[in-house]
Amino acid sequence: MTSRARNLYLVPYLLWIGLFVIAPIALIVYYSLFDVEGQFTLSNYVKFFTPVYLKMTLSSFWYAFLITFWSLLIAYPTAYLITKTKHKQLWLLLIILPSWINLLLKAYAFIGLFGTYGFANGFLELIGIGTKQILFTDFSFIFVSVYIFIPFMVLPIFNALEELSPSLIYASRDLGASAWTTFRRVVFPLTLGGVKAGCQVVFIPALSLFMITRLIAGNRVITLGTAIEQHFLVTQDWGMGATIAVFLVLMMALIMIVTGGRKARGTK
Repeated sequence: MTSRARNLYLVPYLLWIGLFVIAPIALIVYYSLFDVEGQFTLSNYVKFFTPVYLKMTLSSFWYAFLITFWSLLIAYPTAYLITKTKHKQLWLLLIILPSWINLLLKAYAFIGLFGTYGFANGFLELIGIGTKQILFTDFSFIFVSVYIFIPFMVLPIFNALEELSPSLIYASRDLGASAWTTFRRVVFPLTLGGVKAGCQVVFIPALSLFMITRLIAGNRVITLGTAIEQHFLVTQDWGMGATIAVFLVLMMALIMIVTGGRKARGTK
């Protein structure tokens, strides 16, 4: 294949990147340079570094970390057990299946489950604990978020475990290593690429959650995604909303560079 032919094949890809990646980001940057009255200003960027927005940024990172941590804690042993089962593709499909359901429908389903007269409180009443406020709490927000993101954490870890040669595990056990030592020194390091990919896929979207914070957490959890929604739809301050979005894009790009760089160094 000639160089000219290869360049022709790149045209659709470059058009897609230009229209759906570069152009939207450029538009966000453009809007961030104007205030609510449409006047050119850099005050939005100055305002972002005030305590209110810095606290919001730290809160977003904290909740994204918690969601990623619990997702990893559940997804890794789940993916490991699936690789040991007979019908692994079926079990993997059952885990992926909920991700095909609309996010809004899942959020409303959990509102019913966690509500005052929902299944969760009905179970607590049955065992004698009594009705509790489950909905509109940090617990419900993290629980639902983890449930939504678990399939995206399981998939890359499952693929990494599937690519792991069983002979390495057998060799470790033959040399006298315990099951825990084998996991710590052989299995986990060799599947770290899948763990990083899963953490990246979960952490980055978790930074910008907004619908779940409104429906499940009752706006008790304020993230950068929530602030962007408020500025665009409520206060109509598109400039400030776009400014937050610019910093959010920069944070996501930085996370991708850092995790990608570590993976590249680890494969040398």
